[in-house]
Amino acid sequence: MKKTILITGGAGFIGSHVVRLFVNKYSDYKIVNLDKLTYAGNLENLSDVENAENYIFEKGDIVDKDFIEQIFEKYNFDGVIHLAAESHVDRSITNPMEFIMTNVVGTVNLLNAAKNIWKGNEDGKLFYHVSTDEVYGSLGNTGLFLETTSYDPQSPYSSSKASSDHFVRAYGNTYGMPYVISNCSNNYGPNQFPEKLLPLFINNIKHSKSLPVYGDGLFTRDWLYVVDHARAIDVIYHEGRNAETYNIGGFNEWTNIDLIKVMCKQMDEFLGNPDGTAEGLITYVTDRPGHDKRYAIDATKLKNELGWEPSLQFEEGLKKTIKWYLENEEWMENITSGEYQKYYLEQYG
Repeated sequence: MKKTILITGGAGFIGSHVVRLFVNKYSDYKIVNLDKLTYAGNLENLSDVENAENYIFEKGDIVDKDFIEQIFEKYNFDGVIHLAAESHVDRSITNPMEFIMTNVVGTVNLLNAAKNIWKGNEDGKLFYHVSTDEVYGSLGNTGLFLETTSYDPQSPYSSSKASSDHFVRAYGNTYGMPYVISNCSNNYGPNQFPEKLLPLFINNIKHSKSLPVYGDGLFTRDWLYVVDHARAIDVIYHEGRNAETYNIGGFNEWTNIDLIKVMCKQMDEFLGNPDGTAEGLITYVTDRPGHDKRYAIDATKLKNELGWEPSLQFEEGLKKTIKWYLENEEWMENITSGEYQKYYLEQYG
């Protein structure tokens, strides 16, 4: 094999799309998927590539220092694409320590293992850290997050990601670790765990359940189709400049309420319901603490330097996303019932 690459969190939402892309595109790479298989890790996401000759799955926790050292010694990785993270803001408010352990301690464990195994032989090696636009804090009504925007995290989740970003840069500055960082906007698409907005609301509409909208619904986000994010990671891994940060965005801002109304309209069309049926399920609920008002990514650097841009406009991507969830009812049922967790035991004993 030409390269051996570790992808952490590869059974998760974004990670599974990255694993699939690399396994299918680079037959001369050995792709090792490391995932703890928490509630958000689902090996059914990768059933189409699990028997590929260049794919290996390893179950483990990045917080386990000894395990991480062993797996680096076992495979002698040429590169790391680090996606494993706790990522749900509401969960971070309830249990911040879990986010500190996974997102900060876990990242440092990976950095230490890479530093030790690559020491004196960093040529051709790369630690790629995948982060979020939430580290930049909240924008006003105008402006965009640039790669040079100062960090101002507002939740335990974004604070833990900001900390991990700083550690990656510190290892680059202190130890000469070859690295890149990317900060992405909100992802949507197939295989997303249904605690997140779009799959949650698609499932709720299908079962005529209420659609809880925080506050006034005017919180604004930039939305990125997950397959486009995987494409961006591929380009940055292979062509990005060392010690650089790249913002990945969809050039695609929506307020939550406007996005939800578009989704409601499309769901009514898919389900054959009268127009306005789904929108009648919208219920405004008390806002969550520390809710950032607006995120918006400027991905011009990535477009100009590396030639990447989104392939889909939001309405088209949303339609593909809804269609996937409606056509994969068994996947959704397995997720919501917890049955998906049996897949590992069936496949790996």
